[in-house]
Amino acid sequence: MYFTDRGIEELVERRGEEEVQIVWLAERLREFVDLNPDFETPVERLATWLARLDDDDD
Repeated sequence: MYFTDRGIEELVERRGEEEVQIVWLAERLREFVDLNPDFETPVERLATWLARLDDDDD
C-alpha cells in the first residue's frame, strides 16, 4: 500500500456517495496549490492525466 492510499481511502469513505463537477474539482486543486506551492508539479501532472484519460492511444 502506498502512503497516498490512506488519503484516497479516506476520500472514498467521507465523500464516496457524492457527485462533483469538474469545475469544483479544479477550484479545489487551485486552492490546494495556493496553500501548498511545493505540490504544483504533482497537481499539474494529475490534472493533465485526468484530462487525457479518454484520449486514444497513439
